[in-house]
Parts: sequence; C-alpha cells; structure tokens
Amino acid sequence: MKAEIISIGTELLLGEVTDTNASYLASQLLPLGIDLYWVSAVGDNQGRLVEVLKRAWQRSELILTTGGLGPTDDDLTRDAIAEMLGEEMELEPSLERSLRERFARMGIEMPLSNLKQATIIPSAKPIPNAAGTAPGWWVERDGRILLAMPGPPRELEEMWRKEVQPRLHQRSAAVIVRRTIKTIGLNEAAVGELVSPLFSLANPTFGVYAKPDGIHLRLAAKAEDRTQAEKLIAESEARIRAVLGDHIWGVDDDTIETVVGHLLIKKGLSLACMEDCSGGWLAAGINDIPESPSFFKGGLVACSNEAKIAFGVDAGIISQYGAVSPEVAQAMAEAAKTLLKADIGLSTTGILETRERPMGIAYIGIADGNNRVAVGRARRKQMVISTALFELRKLLL
Repeated sequence: MKAEIISIGTELLLGEVTDTNASYLASQLLPLGIDLYWVSAVGDNQGRLVEVLKRAWQRSELILTTGGLGPTDDDLTRDAIAEMLGEEMELEPSLERSLRERFARMGIEMPLSNLKQATIIPSAKPIPNAAGTAPGWWVERDGRILLAMPGPPRELEEMWRKEVQPRLHQRSAAVIVRRTIKTIGLNEAAVGELVSPLFSLANPTFGVYAKPDGIHLRLAAKAEDRTQAEKLIAESEARIRAVLGDHIWGVDDDTIETVVGHLLIKKGLSLACMEDCSGGWLAAGINDIPESPSFFKGGLVACSNEAKIAFGVDAGIISQYGAVSPEVAQAMAEAAKTLLKADIGLSTTGILETRERPMGIAYIGIADGNNRVAVGRARRKQMVISTALFELRKLLL
C-alpha cells in the first residue's frame, strides 16, 4: 500500500505552526508495513487543495489528510474532498445529534457554524472524535482509501490510536520492524564508508544520520510476519556491530544519560556535577532518569567566577588560567565531587557558538582520582552535554 500525507492549513506554510502531525503519522505507518511515498502541505485554499487531492488520488492507495475539519469558513477539507470526488455533502442527522449532545454536556449552546462538522458525502463514513467536535471521514472508492483527520495533535493522535490504526492494521499485508543503532567517535562520512556494503541491500533498507548525540544508523525490514522481519534486522545489526564495535553506545530509545546512569549503578558509583556553559541542562538530563536518586548526588550551576569560588574552586586557578580552561574544568569537577561527597565529579565550562563567534569551545572535567579533561568544539548546549557524558562513559568502560 502506497501512502501519502497531506497537511492542511495556511499556518503551516507561514511557519506559525510546526507540522508535528506528519512526522507522527509517518512513524505510525512504518510498523503497519505501509510505505509512505509523499508528504505535502497546502494552505486553506479550496482550488489548490483540490489540485493536491487529485494528484494524491492518482498516485497513492492510502491518503491521510490532517486539518481543515473545523467549523469556520477557512476549514475546507470536506468541501475539497467532495469536489474532487464529484459528490454532494449532506447533513447527517446522527452526527448533528452527537454534536448537539456534546455541546449540551459542556453547557454551551452550539453555534450554527458547527453544523458544518455534521456533513458527509455518500462515499464517506464518519470517524468518531472522542477528543473534539470534528469527526473524521473514512472514504473508500476506486480501490483507494482517503482518511480525513483533525489538525489538533491531541485529537489526531487519539483518533489514530482508537479508530484508524486498528482498522488499517487488519488490512496490512506486511510487517515492518525498525532498529536504530547509535554510535559516537566517528563522523558521518566515516560511518558511511565502514558500513557502505549495507547500502546495496533492498531489505532491510538502511540510512545514516548525524544527530546531536552521535551518528545514528537506521534499519527497516519488511516481511510477512514479525519473526522474519526481526531475523533480517538481527543479521544486518550483527554485520554493523562487527565493523563499528565499541563506537556503538546504544540502540533505539537509549539516551546517553540512561546508558551512563546504568553503568554507574552497575559499578556502584555516585556522580555530582558542576556546570557553567551548559547551564544546568546536564543535571536536568541525568535527573530525568527514574533511577537517578540511587547514583546522582546533585548538580551545581556556576555561571560566574563568584559561584565557582563559593562552590570550592580555587580563586587562584581561575585568576591564573581563566574561567574557560582545562585547569578550571578539572577544579570544578573536583569541587563538585568533594562538596557533594560523590565518587565522581563531572564539569562543563566553555563559550558557546554565536553569530558573532562562529566557533565555540568547551572543556569537560572528570574527577575520579585521576586528572581527565576533554576538549571539544561546542556549537550548542546539547553538544557540550553529550561530550561530557560520552567522556564519562569512556572512563566507566
């Protein structure tokens, strides 16, 4: 089944709203074994919307639209679908009754404009919307399926989970299994060269992506059943691990914070940190781990020299080397370790990249009884945090 997503709304084209619906639906189609070929966005203009729908109807077997199902004059999805298919919309009494009952439960008189949401065409069946007033449309004609769903993400996602996904699952003839392998220490080009033989595979498909926490490799295998798809994934993953070895730090939903946290728990070690340029984000990420109370003593944010000194950094070291230096990074790590009585101290200090200063620099300090300082270019806070945690992971391993 070839699928296409059409996101509807002028606000998307103006950049006022980020289209999270398309990415959500794309992630949901893959496990169903449905191939997504096209994603497009169109404004609230009936002529252009009809044009986009006609093109989708000609080339796709499954069309999913989001948005344009509200009660206002610029909500044109129903009108455009009706025009594209040459059908007339009619008021559906059961939908009108449901709408009026919904407004009555809220203690609000229903505006007449909402009756627009109770209309339907002969080829469509209404899709219940438990989270809003706009029912969707399930249209089947000429061997194609067109699904019109609401734009608010909460309404869309609930409608998808409860109404749409189960029905599509029954029709799916294939299963797709995904695997993401996460690496560090090699750039995108180097990873691509090492695993280049996999690019020629038809199944599973393969991709390499640069992310803030390293280079990710994405595998997606399609088969008639899950067992067969998982076998294809396992075979390709084994080939990747044989080539990349210790550069692989996690898979799928693993985060570097979770990986480091589990290593600390396994070794029975505690951690404390002191941050300058990362501004508390490092501690926040570690604190998000459910098990963090068992190993994380806490984090100190020291964006001024006065704060660093108050937390135990020697003023003489700051004066001699400057706040952004490997020496101060190490002193910050040791101060955090001492003050919070932890086994390991971790620190960040640096100058982040700005428009006026295109190259930033960060120093990462680790105090575990040995002097360890890492230096890295810092374009943004997330990069500094990832570097700090990867250096700590390297030490723990």
